[in-house]
Formats: sequence, C-alpha cells, structure tokens
Amino acid sequence: MGNVVVNTQKTAPYVGVKEPVFIDGVCVEVVQAYKYLGLQLDDRLDWSKNTDALYRKGQSRLCSRRRLGSFNICQKLLQMFYLMVIAGALFYAVVCRGSSFKKRDATWLDKLVKEAVVKEMERLEMMKFGDENTLIAEINVTADRFTVYEDVLDGRFRDRLKLDNQTGSLTVTHTTTEHEGDYKLQINSVIKRFYLHVYGVSYSDPIYEDYEDDYDEVTSKSSSGAFADDEVETVYGVKEGDSVSINSGLTEMKDDDVIQWRFGDENTLIAEINVTADRFTVYEDVLDGRFRDRLKLDNQTGSLTVTHTTAEHAGDYKLLINSEIKRFSLYVVDEVTSESVTEGYSISLNTRLPEMKDDDVIQWRFGDENTLIAEINKRFDRFTVYEDVLDGRFRDRLKLDDQTGSLTVTHTTTEHTGDYKLQINSERKRFRLIVFGLKLVKEGDSVSLNSGLTEMKDDDEILWWLEIILIAEINVTADRFTVYEDVLDGRFRDRLKLDNQTGSLTVTHTTTEHEGDYYLQINSVIKSFRLIVYDEVTSVSVKEGDSVSLNSSLTEVKYFDEIQWRFGDENTLIAEINKRFDRITVYEDVLDGRFRDRLKLDNQTGSLTVTHTTTEHAGEYLMMYSRRFSSKVFIVSVYDSVHCCGPTEAVIRLVLSALVGVATVSIVVYDIRSRRAERDQAHIHTSGSIKI
Repeated sequence: MGNVVVNTQKTAPYVGVKEPVFIDGVCVEVVQAYKYLGLQLDDRLDWSKNTDALYRKGQSRLCSRRRLGSFNICQKLLQMFYLMVIAGALFYAVVCRGSSFKKRDATWLDKLVKEAVVKEMERLEMMKFGDENTLIAEINVTADRFTVYEDVLDGRFRDRLKLDNQTGSLTVTHTTTEHEGDYKLQINSVIKRFYLHVYGVSYSDPIYEDYEDDYDEVTSKSSSGAFADDEVETVYGVKEGDSVSINSGLTEMKDDDVIQWRFGDENTLIAEINVTADRFTVYEDVLDGRFRDRLKLDNQTGSLTVTHTTAEHAGDYKLLINSEIKRFSLYVVDEVTSESVTEGYSISLNTRLPEMKDDDVIQWRFGDENTLIAEINKRFDRFTVYEDVLDGRFRDRLKLDDQTGSLTVTHTTTEHTGDYKLQINSERKRFRLIVFGLKLVKEGDSVSLNSGLTEMKDDDEILWWLEIILIAEINVTADRFTVYEDVLDGRFRDRLKLDNQTGSLTVTHTTTEHEGDYYLQINSVIKSFRLIVYDEVTSVSVKEGDSVSLNSSLTEVKYFDEIQWRFGDENTLIAEINKRFDRITVYEDVLDGRFRDRLKLDNQTGSLTVTHTTTEHAGEYLMMYSRRFSSKVFIVSVYDSVHCCGPTEAVIRLVLSALVGVATVSIVVYDIRSRRAERDQAHIHTSGSIKI
C-alpha cells in the first residue's frame, strides 16, 4: 500500500466479508454500514441508510428554517440559510449516490426538496402606485394567484400590466405620462420603491424628487415607452461598529467638479468637495454630532467613508456631482438574538459573561425610545431596576443576575414584546423578544384571535399567518376578505372566519392540528399568539369541606421547569413553581380571597391540593408546564351533604335511597304480619284449654 497508513480504529469491512480481516495484526470489526466523510455507506451500496439519515437531518434543518421565518427575518437572509444549511446537506455528494437511489429513497428526498423550495417561494408580493398607494398588482405564491387591477385609477393601466410568473417583476406597456410616479413593491414585509419618469423626444434630465417616506430600497427608472434599466442606487450593509465606504463611481475627480454628500430626509449637508478651490470639508457637528470623527473623504474619487457606524447612521445618502444625483441606502445591522416565550412565563436575556468585572457598567434598555429599565455599576456595587417606567409594565417583573448581569423578565405579557438593548461599557447587544399571547381551547370548540382593533381603517392591510404560512388576509382598500383553507393539507377547510369590522380571526371545530404560533400583521405592526388545543379533561368530585389533589403526573420538577396553575374562565393565576429561582408561590388573595389558606403545592411533583373546599372552588383548573408547553385540564365538582355533585351520582343516590326505602317498608310489613300471626295462634291455644 506504499505510504498509506490505515487507521484500524476508523476502518470496518462490510458484512459480506466471510473471513476475519486483520490489519497490522488487529482484527477489524465487520459491520453492515459505516459513516465515512459524511456519507452512510452500506454493504449493498443502495444508499438507504444514507437517505434515512439525510431525511432526518433535512427535517431538522427545515424546522430551524421555520423558526427563522417566524421572527420576520428578511428573505435574503432566509435564502442564504437555505443555500448554506439546507441545500448543502441535501445535495452533498449527490453525484456519487444519485444513480443508485431506490424509488422509495428518491420519493422521500423529492418530498424534502419540494418542501424546502416551497419555503423559499412562500411570499405575498404587492405593487402599489402613487401617493394613495393604490394596489395595481399582486402575487400570492402560496395560493398560486397572480392578479392585476387594471380598472383602478380611471383605467389608466388597462391592458398595460404584465406580471412575470417566475420573478414577480412588473412590466408596464404602452406608457403615457399618466404612468409617471412612485411604484411601491412589497414582498412580505420588505418594501422597495421605484420612480418612473416617462419622457418624450425633448427629454431633459429628470429632476430628483425628495421622498418623504423611508423605504428599504429606492430605484429610479426612466422610460420613453417602457421600463429602462438605468438603476442608480446601491444598497450597503454594515455591521454596527464597522466602517463602510460609499463609492462615488468616479475613478478620478475633474478640476471643476463640485461634490456634495447629503444625509436623511432633510438632505442635511455632511460633506463636500470643491476641486477648483482644493477644499475638502466634513460637517461633523450637524444632526447632534452623530458623524463626529466618523467621516472621511477620498481625495481622488470623492467617495465617502463612515467609520464606527451605529444605527443612527442608517438611512439615505445623496451624492451630487455637479448636476448629477445618485442615491444610496445604508443599513447598519447589529447582532440580534431572538427569544420567544409564552405569556405568563419567565425569560432570561443572557449577557454571555462568565462574571462581571469590577469596573463594569451595564445598562438594559427597552423599546424604540431606548427607555432605561435596569443598570449595574460594579464599581459602586449598585444594582437598580426602574420598574415604574412605561406605565409600570415591568413592575415586580425584573431581576438582575448579580454575577453575570443577565436580565430576567418574569410573568411576561404581550406588552413586553420588543427590542431590548444591552450595553456593557462600550459594547452593545440587542435582543428581540416575542411574547406569545396564550390562547387555550378544548378540542372541538371555537377560538377567536383578537386583532385588538375596534374598527379597521380604509387603508389597512391585515395578514394572518400560522408559522410562515399565510392563512388569511384582508385588504380594506380593495374590500377583499380572503381565507386560504386549502393550505397545510386542508386542515383549515371550513374552519376560518374573519371579522369584517375588526379583522379578528376565528378558528372553529379546533383539533390538535391547529396548535401552533399565529402571527397577525396589521400594516407594519405584528402581534403573536400561541394556540394550545387540549383534548384530555379529568373530572374530579369532592365533598364540601374535604381536600382534593390535582395530580400533575410528573415525578420530578427539573431545574429549568415552570409550572402554573390557573382557575376559571379568566385563567386566573393561583399558584406557580419556578425551580430556577427556587420559588414556590400561591396567590391566595385573587378572586376575592376564596383560596386563602387553602392552596398547597408539592415542590417535587408540582401537584396542587385545595383544602377545606367550598362550592366556590368548583370549576376548571388548568395546569401549564413550560418544558413542553403542555397543559392539563381538571373539572372539579364540590358537593355538600344534601346536594350531590353530578347527575350520575344523583341518580345512583336516588336509586339506592329508593331501594333502601322499599326494603325498610318490606321488613316493617313482614314484622307486623308475623306478630299478628303469633297473637292469633296464642288466642286459639288459650280458647281450647277453657273447653276442656
């Protein structure tokens, strides 16, 4: 074998080898299959075991793709994830194994590939025109629907709109000056903007328009009868803290060039070059000094570099070279950690520090206003939470870890959904927290997911999603209410209803297939719901004054577990266990104190006992378990000595009482008759003696 060295620990002959194999005196184990370079090789070389492993891996990665999609991540990043993580696994070494597939294996992989590709294609695409944002065309890939609205705006687009069924691009034919203006393209939550200028033979350079809205992308188009492709904008993305250079497109400036760089909606001048006067100027103190010590001009090309970028530097940059105008968009992306939690549970936002240093200063901020909610100053050993800010939504809910500085939010509500900013000295991190509003429903019943609106506005667009699948939408402008009942194998067929006033969604005749995370998008605002459908109900009856135990069915509550017990139609929290914080709590004063001194929690199993029961304690008890987001429902009936607790027991007691009554009467009648017979017999005996 020359210089080849065989590792006997990583070598195995196939089962078809009859004689033992020895390499360097070591007997090598005979196997049916072996993993080599990421492939499962088997003794038949039919790749079945490799396909099984690949299918499981693909399903796992598709699950990760769904989770990413649920956090509203942009389509470009999702496509990158698909190409690198999913497609890379599916098509690895396909040249080697592709010719030897069994039919079953090919079917499995085809199904997986189709599902993966569908995930990349699922989208809602809309094109709007003008200041009124009039809908002129839309594509719904999930429903395979391509629609152009030619009769809007006095029919100016009639027989002039064409949609590309592969790319979603829009073509306007036979253009007139009536078609000049702003075109907005919305792909799911991403918005692009186009400006179309229609000119004739006497065309002069288009005048730059000051756009009032801030969109993700603006592209300028000009036309003398059709769309031309003179795209003039470049989009730049940069990680927060890094530098970015915005290219002027010049190889060298001319002697008479005058160059200006402007920023934002107000077109604030931030830098300029006058080559004739040999003057290079940056205006660092404008806009509250956000560009101070951060702007650099290239003295050969006039390109602009922004250093140490922050989110404040994101936006539109305009470059004016003499009379020519170019526009650029800059995105500043900071590291975002996405977290989600079901309403009522706790969530910890981790600093990733093993331990804070003596001079560390840590601040936690929340929301668009960057409201300070907690801070740590190690030098002064000061730990502070600001619970009364933001209308007290964080009151009694914030906890700081005194070793790592991590922040825990307890008893979460949907008001705690949003962005949390962490600053450790000069380092920044961002967390996006989604709190799912909890909705529970018994299998077979209906459940309504409330939009929170009292009435929809004329320009509202409402989308309802299950995970990343669009299941319903409302376009108020077009007066269109649509439910997509055939998606997801038809599980929603004849079960979805939209409220035509509020946009709320009702799911009727629920089954466990309808469980999951639902997202409501109202224009740019997103709300989240987690629906749990339960089918197991345990009925328990107890005599008034006695105790009743509701069994959690757990043998042990683990370290990260949370258990909550809720009561009644309002799901009022009455008791909970949080093992991580070693906290066992009963809320005895809720519901007018009916549970005061009556609740006991088993700290090992999480079971709940209600002592000294009264009829006020009868009702529905819900146990929620955080580890699997599972639940159990108990119906407790309390009866007194007169009234039994249920119709079945009432009938049994009535029958028993009747039987006892009949038996008692029978015994009494029998006793009376026996005594009377004995008296008659004695009387006869006495009369006979007198005659003798």
